[in-house]
Amino acid sequence: MHPKARIHADPVVEVDQFDCLPDSLVLLILNKVEDVRSLGRCSGVSKRFCGLVSLVHDVYVKIDRVVAVDGDAEDTLNLSSPKPRNIFSHFLKLMLFTIIKPFHNMRNPNGTGRSLFPQLSQHSPAQVLRNFTHIRNLRIELPSGDVGTEEGVLLKWRAEYGSTLQNCVILGGTRVDRKPVGAEHEPSLEDNGSMPESFYTNGGLKLRVVWTISSLIAASTRHYLLRSIIKDHPTLMSLVLTDADGQGTLCMGTGQLKEFRENQLSASACSNRTQVPACNMKLKYAPYLELPGGMALQGATLVTIKPSTEGSYGGHTSRKETDAFVSGAFDGPFKVAVKALMKRRTYLLEMNGF
Repeated sequence: MHPKARIHADPVVEVDQFDCLPDSLVLLILNKVEDVRSLGRCSGVSKRFCGLVSLVHDVYVKIDRVVAVDGDAEDTLNLSSPKPRNIFSHFLKLMLFTIIKPFHNMRNPNGTGRSLFPQLSQHSPAQVLRNFTHIRNLRIELPSGDVGTEEGVLLKWRAEYGSTLQNCVILGGTRVDRKPVGAEHEPSLEDNGSMPESFYTNGGLKLRVVWTISSLIAASTRHYLLRSIIKDHPTLMSLVLTDADGQGTLCMGTGQLKEFRENQLSASACSNRTQVPACNMKLKYAPYLELPGGMALQGATLVTIKPSTEGSYGGHTSRKETDAFVSGAFDGPFKVAVKALMKRRTYLLEMNGF
């Protein structure tokens, strides 16, 4: 009697579904990820992913905290503490840190097994981004705004740069309020379209000058910090440096990045920022503005800034182009505030370079 034959099922062959996807499709997915931390984790999935991560076009870098330029990894800023009131001391602490933790186990795609980041403690975004060889669109977010303001004060700015300042717009207000439902605001007797006399006597003009200088210093400092990133990435077509508070944004397009590479950067005397050129400024003011969503802005101020002389560094921009930049600088109710202020009377000011 022959023993019964045993029937064995064929072993199940597990297929990695990602292996079925072409590299072009995986790269398209990775470009949608953008976040540098998430990309770092993706790079640890496989050798194939590690090689593809370095080819992504769109990258977003979020900075959690900063350390002093001459400090060490332990000398970090406590972001839970109030913002520093001294803008100049704050700028000395703008070396960026702790964005590379997800890349700690990222291996070199050449198969040597050596980590792409042998030193974990003090890597700036420029060092991390050197491992991305095809970046076209880069967005960097700082943990907070650079200019300390009192509670309830509105201060927002946006600047365009090439090798030097090309355009800057600043929107400010002494107080942002929530207007009670159904409440009507009686127009001020001083609001006849002209600057009220009290604006000069109660420190209003001086405050706006401080806002303007502080915002320009913040923009020029950010611009200076980008020089190594731009140098290392000739494929860059768009670069935006903003902050989590939404206070300030520095932006550079394709033409501006090209002009940045072709012209020498002028550092200021303090050497940690780009020199601000002599500028012409247009100031517009309204004592009170009603905004959408039940918001109201007191002491609303709009300052538009352009270099006094426009030569080969960026060329000449028309008034229409400048107005388009100003009107599109901010979103939501602040966009409405800008459009309302653009209709107000204009006051001209001049400022020397610094």
